[in-house]
Amino acid sequence: MSVRIKKSFQRLGVSLAMSLSVIGAGQVSAQGLQAAMEAAYENSDLLEQNRYLARVSDEGIAQRVAALRPTLNMVAQRARTDAAGSLTETIALTADLVLFASGSRSAQIAAARASAEATQAQLLGLEGQVLLDAVTAYMNVWRDVQVVNVRQSNLRVVEEQLRAARDRFDLGEATRTDVAQAEAQMAAARSALAAAQGTLSISRELYQLAVGVAPEVLGAPGARPELPASAEAAEVIARSAAPLILAAQHEVTANQHNLTAARAAYGPTVSMSATSTDTREGAPNTIGNSERLSLTITQPIYQGGRLASLERTALANLAASQSNLSRQTATVIQNLGNAYARLSIASAQIAATEQQINAAQLAFEGVREEASLGARTTLDVLNAEQDLLDARIARIQAQTDLYTASYGVLNAMGGLTAEAMGLDVELYDADAYGARFSGAPLGRPSVQGSRLDSVLERLGRE
Repeated sequence: MSVRIKKSFQRLGVSLAMSLSVIGAGQVSAQGLQAAMEAAYENSDLLEQNRYLARVSDEGIAQRVAALRPTLNMVAQRARTDAAGSLTETIALTADLVLFASGSRSAQIAAARASAEATQAQLLGLEGQVLLDAVTAYMNVWRDVQVVNVRQSNLRVVEEQLRAARDRFDLGEATRTDVAQAEAQMAAARSALAAAQGTLSISRELYQLAVGVAPEVLGAPGARPELPASAEAAEVIARSAAPLILAAQHEVTANQHNLTAARAAYGPTVSMSATSTDTREGAPNTIGNSERLSLTITQPIYQGGRLASLERTALANLAASQSNLSRQTATVIQNLGNAYARLSIASAQIAATEQQINAAQLAFEGVREEASLGARTTLDVLNAEQDLLDARIARIQAQTDLYTASYGVLNAMGGLTAEAMGLDVELYDADAYGARFSGAPLGRPSVQGSRLDSVLERLGRE
C-alpha cells in the first residue's frame, strides 16, 4: 500500500524529503519535529491496536484458504456390546476434500484478501493521523513557548513604563491617571502571561498524549515539506493514494467477490471422502478392517429462500460500499480543499503580520520618543506597545498554522506516512504477514510481526 502511494508521489514530481532543524537538549527535542513523529509512531497504542485488527483480517484469508484443502480426522471408539462384557474397539481415519464448489471458495478467498487490503489502508490512514497529531502537538507547544516569551518580554517593558510614569508623576510631569493607566496595563500583562503559561501547560499535556513522551526544549521546526503547486495537482495524487479512498475501493472489491460467492452457491458441489476403519471385537480377538472411497455431488434444489436472501444481501452490501466510495472520495477532496485553504490563509497572514510588525515597531518607537518630549501621553505609548505585541503574537500563530496546514495537505493526499517521511523507525510491514496466506498459513512473518505473536502468546497464558 505504501509503495503505491510512494510511486504516485514520485510520478507527479512531489518531493517528500524534509529538512528539519537540530535543536536543543531534551527527551525528544534533540532531533526536533522529526524525532517527535518517530516517537509518536513507536509509542502509539492506537496503531498497535489496529495492527492486531489487521492481523485478524489477514487470518480470514487463512481460514478461506484452509477450506480448499483436505481435512483429516481420526475417530477412536471403545464400547461394551453385550452383558457378557464383550468389547468392541474401533479406530477410523477419514479424509475429506471438496473438489469443486462452483467458484464459491475461490471467490471467498478473493473477498477476504480485498477485506485485508481495506484494513491495511485504514491502518495507513490512522498512521497519517497519528503523525499529524504529533506535528500539531509539537507546533502548539512551540507556539505557546514563543507566546510566553513574548508575554514575559512585554511584562518587563510594561514594568519599565510604570516606573517611568511614576517618576514623571513625582516630577509633576504626569498625572495620577497616567500612573493608573500604566498600572492597569501591567495587571493585564500579568494576567495575559498567566493565561499563556496555562495554555502552554495544556499543550504540553496534549503533546505527551500525542507523542508518548513529555516535551522539553523545542526549537524551530525547520523547513516545511514540499507540496504540489496547486490543489488540482494534489487532488490527482489523493485520488490514487488517499487511504480513505483506497480502503473504500477495496471494500467494493470485497463485496463484488462476496456477490460472486453468493451466486456460486446455487451451483453444484463435488466432494470426495476416503475412510479406513480397523475393528477389534470379542474375547478371542476378531480383527477386521475396511476401506471406503466415495464421490458426492450436491446440487441445491430448494433451500427455503436462503440462497436468494444471501444474494440480495450481497447485492445490498455492494451497493452500500459503492455509495461509501463516492462519499469517501468527496470527503477526501473536501479535506484537501480545506487544507489548501488553511495553507493559503496562513501564508497570507505571514506576509501581513511581517508588515504589521515592521509598522508597529516604527510606531511604538516614534510614540515613545514623542512621549519623552511631552507630545504623547502614557496611554499612547501603552497602546502602541500593545499593537506591537498583538502583531508579534499574530505572526507566531500564523507560523504555527502554516506548518500544521502544510502537513494537513500532505496527510489529505495520503503522503504523511513513516515510510514516505523517511522516519528512522522500524516500519510495520503488513504485507509480510498477509502475503504468506497465498500458500500454507504456517510460519511467522516479519520481526515486528513475531513480537506481536509473542504478545498474543503471553496473553493466552495469562
